[in-house]
Amino acid sequence: MDIDLMFRNWNLTFQYTKQFTQLGCTADLITGLHAEPLTESELKNLVNDIKPVTISIKNYVITEVTANGARYKATDACLNRVRQFNSQRPFVVPAQRVEVWPFPTSATLTGIRTSQNIPLSHVTDFCLLFPKDARATTCFENPCYQNMQVTICGRNFPDMPMNFLDQQFFQLQLNASNLDLLFEATDEFEDALTTPRNTATRRLNSHTDLTSFLITLQCEHNSNGALTFDGLDTQNQNTSVELRGAPIYQGATDSFYNVDISGRRPPLPLLCIVHDIFWLFLPAAGGSCIYDTNHSFDEVIGPLSS
Repeated sequence: MDIDLMFRNWNLTFQYTKQFTQLGCTADLITGLHAEPLTESELKNLVNDIKPVTISIKNYVITEVTANGARYKATDACLNRVRQFNSQRPFVVPAQRVEVWPFPTSATLTGIRTSQNIPLSHVTDFCLLFPKDARATTCFENPCYQNMQVTICGRNFPDMPMNFLDQQFFQLQLNASNLDLLFEATDEFEDALTTPRNTATRRLNSHTDLTSFLITLQCEHNSNGALTFDGLDTQNQNTSVELRGAPIYQGATDSFYNVDISGRRPPLPLLCIVHDIFWLFLPAAGGSCIYDTNHSFDEVIGPLSS
């Protein structure tokens, strides 16, 4: 028996992937393997016994948490001066708020063209997610689309339509995620941005995890400080946000529209909107602080910017 040919045939016929599956979603569990005759020349094919299962977790314990962070070197004199300054007046803590908006229609055989009315306030970034299951929260795959753009207030983001597998798109995402200089992208993130999932004639099995896909579209300049708002702002008035794009390969090999062999279709695409916000605090006794409801942002920042 030709073992190499048997395993090659198995890989071409069974949609086996080495990817993460979202907890709470359905996955294929291989419950058995057996060989079946393939030709009269005694070649055999490896056949899988598969059972759909729902992955869940009853209990877990976090044993260790690690993080890598960059910092700016400051002298003790500088830190003491900052403490002294903030102990005598209200101060601002810059922050961000993320809102998630589903578009009203999902992908069709020919692609996506949908819009949603959304109020915008100090928007710095848009993030696009393309779930293949409505229960997905952290596992998202590359839909392998082309001519993808978001249009807001008469502006296109990005300026040129995106192809989710070309070098220009890859560099755009590295820049938007600040992964082009000091910080480096993980292998999983790079693979999710660059690995094709299909061709014109067949779907491709993944040999690594490709569930770290995320599109970030910047609306604010990189060089601006945290307290300068130059993103999109419609004063919280509704404005149309349009998303459009088409699969690189349409039909049976479209790995996004054809979620699985049972005929499931993808749920609604998601738009995550990142807003610049701020918190105002007042110094209190003992070195603590309290939330300030008596001053406005302009009252606190005005004397510093004049």
